[in-house]
Amino acid sequence: MIVNDPYVELERRFARMSDVGRAAAILNWDRSTMMPDGASGDRADQLATLGLIAHEMIAAPEMPELLERAEEGRASLDPWQAANLREMRRTWVHESALPADLVEARTRACSACELAWRSAKKNADFKSLLPTLAEVLTIMRRVGEAKAAALGTSLYDALLDEFEPGGRSGRIDALFAELRGFLPDLLGRVLERQKSRPDPLPLEGPFPVEAQRRLGEELIRRIGFDFHHGRLDVSAHPFTGGTADDVRITTRYDEQDFARALMGVLHETGHGLYEAGLPKAWRRQPVGNARGMTLHESQSLLMEMQACRSDAFLAFAAPRMRAAFGKDGPAWTEDNIHRLYTRVAPGFIRVDADEVTYPLHIMLRYRLERAMLAGDLPLADLPGAWNDGMRELLGIVPPDDSLGCLQDIHWPDGGWGYFPTYTLGALAAAQLFAAARRANPDLMEAIGRGDFAPLLAWLRTNVHGKGSIATTDEILTAATGTPLGASAFKAHLESRYLQA
Repeated sequence: MIVNDPYVELERRFARMSDVGRAAAILNWDRSTMMPDGASGDRADQLATLGLIAHEMIAAPEMPELLERAEEGRASLDPWQAANLREMRRTWVHESALPADLVEARTRACSACELAWRSAKKNADFKSLLPTLAEVLTIMRRVGEAKAAALGTSLYDALLDEFEPGGRSGRIDALFAELRGFLPDLLGRVLERQKSRPDPLPLEGPFPVEAQRRLGEELIRRIGFDFHHGRLDVSAHPFTGGTADDVRITTRYDEQDFARALMGVLHETGHGLYEAGLPKAWRRQPVGNARGMTLHESQSLLMEMQACRSDAFLAFAAPRMRAAFGKDGPAWTEDNIHRLYTRVAPGFIRVDADEVTYPLHIMLRYRLERAMLAGDLPLADLPGAWNDGMRELLGIVPPDDSLGCLQDIHWPDGGWGYFPTYTLGALAAAQLFAAARRANPDLMEAIGRGDFAPLLAWLRTNVHGKGSIATTDEILTAATGTPLGASAFKAHLESRYLQA
């Protein structure tokens, strides 16, 4: 059926698709947090059915004509509607490129592999994951090939485009080359500088999980997380899920190291604040979605790394840490805690990495996933290639695969092409935070009081509230004066680690 106003009909259809997607998002969150293992098969069926329903809706035979007719009347649309129509077309191109059986197969394979990954990671047993991960890789190659044909790109760029609209590996290669040009020397200078000073004192546990949870909740409330529209739970791998009106963030606790969970919570809060700040009037439309994962990761890294590892915030947080765990003494001073939270040291785990070494973790994953997708790296050889890359880039080799190629959920869960956006997000975070400080010279003083309202207001105006009305570079240029680059990130690292 073709109606008189094709744009209005498209809005109606995309709103219904959004409802299906948001229901799936809650089921996915539950799968990773609350669902008993015995329900995995049933949950895979549910998610596969919802994915198929959404796919059938957007791949309906009348959709091409609806889009064409709406585009013919583009001149009558306001800027938000015009941008929404552009995003509808992009979504349709991605989804219509895939046959229904491939959509269902991807959902089922990723559900099975995600469950197998939990056990494999726990037991450091890559071989047990190999059969299901091989199935996911085969399916993702098929997905990439189909989308590459529709988009006119390479296979890898087609998968990257799912996470970063318009993102291309050529630009990533150039930015990563720029980082490789200064990071090794900077890392060496930072490590030498640290050697000239006494090591920070360790914070000795145990740190009861309940006390960690209360501290995390207290701090993210101060930052702006709304528990009337969100939850904090536990999962094997920290993530943000749910919907803009029902944000679900997770962390994982270690009673010997509360910083891991706390910084994870602050990181995921950045994601959650972005989702909650998206334009309310467009919540059920493509233009109301987050622009892409570069900006999404910029928000988490801006909150965790730029703001919450600053000396200003840690001076505010230190007394609350002491109170939460009943601790005192030289190790619990603001200065010592700041030195601990800005300590640079090559490590095995990406999510625990410092700002200087983190991009090296991403460069390794980027290199490996491109090689696996291209067929240049057999999946069975991944552990060895991973260890070789860690030795080359960070000078260390993980003792087992749990600390190596099994540490991330992304490949088992179908997130091929996602990893580069973490470092692109770090670059964007540095640009945005510098711009926010220029716009509000008293910003760090406010953060030192635990007052994040000025920062959040600036982000709501310049990032969150933009949704997908513009491209990533357009949003960054409007907010910071330049498109995405590495100069602000380099300046930030030099200021924090070589000059402070």
